[in-house]
Amino acid sequence: MADSDHLLTTTQMAQFAARGVLEFPAIVPANINAAYLDLLEDEGTPAVPAGTRLSCAYSEESPIRAFVEAPQIQGVIRSLVGEDPLVDHHFSHVAYSPATMKARGFSRPQDSQHWHQDSTIDTRQAFDIQLMWYPHDVTREMGGTRYLPGSHLRIVSEAAIGRYQNIAGQRHVVCPAGTVLALHHGLWHGGGANRGEADRYMFKLRLNPRAPQVRLWDTRDLDARHGPQQPIFHITTPQANDDLASILLEHQPWYEADTGRLELINRIRFWRYLSGDDRFDADYWLSRIENQPGRRVETAG
Repeated sequence: MADSDHLLTTTQMAQFAARGVLEFPAIVPANINAAYLDLLEDEGTPAVPAGTRLSCAYSEESPIRAFVEAPQIQGVIRSLVGEDPLVDHHFSHVAYSPATMKARGFSRPQDSQHWHQDSTIDTRQAFDIQLMWYPHDVTREMGGTRYLPGSHLRIVSEAAIGRYQNIAGQRHVVCPAGTVLALHHGLWHGGGANRGEADRYMFKLRLNPRAPQVRLWDTRDLDARHGPQQPIFHITTPQANDDLASILLEHQPWYEADTGRLELINRIRFWRYLSGDDRFDADYWLSRIENQPGRRVETAG
């Protein structure tokens, strides 16, 4: 179990709920990064049957086991999907440089991967996470993964979004060695084209929870992040930008004026799931549409 020093904070969990992704620069030690790259050179990534418990998935000497058992990585995993989750799948992605492509006999460099979700019409509130581990420096020329913050709760059919090109607010991974991204399984993303001088590697690990994902993080600061319900459009006192409402209602550049509001409502519902608080609201979004005075409620007995 991860100790509380390595669990995520309430602020980080709210950012995950709002953006669908958390970034952890240079979190993996250099020796583990090097060991993983050596593994790819010598043996390749081991096969792991889907549904294997994470604690049983990798051998004692595997650098992948060292990666998932690093205290900070354990804190991320424990906070998002709980104790000893299931391995859905893993994959070692490689984007070859133009020089490697030429040496291998390809006539042109690799193209960028299309936008996609790694799930097909997945309507659960429960969610999987995908850890993306970059074991070496990734420069802009190397075309790191691009992703769209805040897209994780907009349900689509996997590659149906592949027709889109550049989207306002998209981000591209440019990072130091040992950086890890933790993604909600619904986040829109795609691999970039490598135009750099070196091959680019990324290890992706998808994990399924085995228990409800309710208050798994370090909740010692939860109450402090709950602000009072503010008068809408009439704020007379400055509001902190690190309270839950401010984080959860953060807009993204790609949000439309009308349907963008649905993303805010979905986030509030998502936070209710994470916090176990069915009465939580921000800017009255759910309280308004759930207000049905006089509605008959059936009771047992």
